[in-house]
Amino acid sequence: MRPRDRILDAAVLVFRRQGFRRSSIEQAAEAAGLTRQALYHHFKSKEALFRAVIERLHEHALAAEIAAGEATEKAGGGLADILIAEITARIGRLIAPLEGSPHIEELFSEHLLQARDIYQKYAARYAAQLAATIERVCRKQRLVLKDMTAPDFARCVEMAFNGTKSAYPAMQPADAFLRDFGVMVRTLVAGAVSPAAKKAAGKTQPRKPVARQTARKSGDRR
Repeated sequence: MRPRDRILDAAVLVFRRQGFRRSSIEQAAEAAGLTRQALYHHFKSKEALFRAVIERLHEHALAAEIAAGEATEKAGGGLADILIAEITARIGRLIAPLEGSPHIEELFSEHLLQARDIYQKYAARYAAQLAATIERVCRKQRLVLKDMTAPDFARCVEMAFNGTKSAYPAMQPADAFLRDFGVMVRTLVAGAVSPAAKKAAGKTQPRKPVARQTARKSGDRR
């Protein structure tokens, strides 16, 4: 394992146990089996270390989201199933390293204070991923969106996600959070997506034979 990865693994354990405010760079160095000076070679401060932990969590969450969506689509899931699978995998990957921590709400709060730019970057990437999924699945499953584009609908799904978060601080308990979010996604899909209209097969009408009239020549007998 690379030294940077070992440090980040150790830092997750320290932040999970101590929270952000009570943790220190020395604790992270000790957990990683390094001296403080060796850790400073990779990260100049506790804040920089925390930001790196947050960015890695988001990167892993995005990869998990993509994989879950592809697997559910391959298994024959509908659009709502695929979107729920993607975001469930995303949330699971973000929460898992911190699950059970008594400081989880503080860590998510500090996440926005210390790494808002990282949060905004990945929020845009998550939205783009959802939009790409919506476009692909609608095309393959012959679905149409009512009066909106795929990015518009992806934004609605993210708004549902953020609205559900307001009822569940730090997305806890996770099972209740995901259950309620799933209900919202299925409601959105039911209201905004419909099967593409099938083109009516036009019946070819047989042509009527054209009666040809033989012109009488002026010299014909009457």
